Amino acid sequence: MAEKRRARSLAEVQERMASVFSEEVLKKGLEVSLRPTDVVVTPFGKSGTTWTQQIVHTLRTRGDMDFDDISRVVPWIEVSAALDIDLDAEQKANPRAFKSHLAWGPMPKGGKYINVVRDPVDAAISMHRFQEGWFLEPGAVSLDEFIVKGYLKDRRYYHHLKSWWPRRNDDDVLFLAYEHMLEDGTGTIRRIASFIDIELDDELLAITEEHSSREFMLRHKDRFDDAMMRTMSEEKAGIPAGSDSAKVTAGAKVELSKETRQVLNQVWHEEITTSLGFETYNDLIEALHQDVSD
Repeated sequence: MAEKRRARSLAEVQERMASVFSEEVLKKGLEVSLRPTDVVVTPFGKSGTTWTQQIVHTLRTRGDMDFDDISRVVPWIEVSAALDIDLDAEQKANPRAFKSHLAWGPMPKGGKYINVVRDPVDAAISMHRFQEGWFLEPGAVSLDEFIVKGYLKDRRYYHHLKSWWPRRNDDDVLFLAYEHMLEDGTGTIRRIASFIDIELDDELLAITEEHSSREFMLRHKDRFDDAMMRTMSEEKAGIPAGSDSAKVTAGAKVELSKETRQVLNQVWHEEITTSLGFETYNDLIEALHQDVSD
C-alpha cells in the first residue's frame, strides 16, 4: 500500500482533490429539486460560508447543535452524492438549507440564495491556511506561490463574483459582504431571518448572536471542520489521518510580497474594473452598502 501523505506541490494538490471532487458527483448534486422556500448559502470558498450556514441553521432550529458536521445538516450540493446524503430529503427543520460554491450559471434554480463576498486577498490567504495541513503539506508551497500559481490560475473567485453581482437586488437573492457582517452581526442576523421568513424574537436573536460568534464556533470547531469530507479524503486521496481542516480559526496577520499584491491588483483590474467598473474591492462593497441604504 502506498504511503499516505499530503501533497507537496500545487500540481499534486489538484490531483488529490480531483479524486474527491468528481464531475459525476457534481452532476448528481445538480439534480436537486429546490423548493421556493429552500435556502442555498452560495459564497465563494473561504468567504463566510460556514458562518452563514451556522446562522441559518440556528435561526431555523432555535439553536440546534446536535450534529457532527454543519454540512450534514446544511448539505453541500456539489459533494453530497459522494457522502450518501439525499439532497431531496426532508431536513431537521424548515426552511431546508444547502451550501454551494457554484457560480450563478450552473446553480440549481428555484430556491432562495444567500451570497457573501469577501476581499479576494483575505479569501486567498484563508484558502492557503485551510489547505495546509489537509491536502497540502505545511511549508511545501509558500503563500505567494499558492496565490499566484494556484488560486489565481483559473480566476474562479472573480467569475463567481461577476455571475452573482447582477442578481444582488433580485427578490430571491440576499447579497452580503463579509466585512459588513463583521461590523454588524446583529443587523446581519435580522436581514437573514427576514429573508428566510423566520420570525425573530428577542430570545432567538440572542441565541443566534451567541451561536454564530467566533468564540462559540471556536469552542465547537469540531462541528465546523468538514469532518465528512476529511474522512473521504483520507479514503480516496491518500491523505493521512489527523488533518487539520478547521474552518473557524483565531486568525493571524499574514504579509504578502509586494509582487503578489501587484498581481492581485492587476487581476482585479482585468476581471472586475473592466466589467463592473469598481477600481477596488472597497469600492464594490461600498456600492453594495448604498444599494441596501437606498
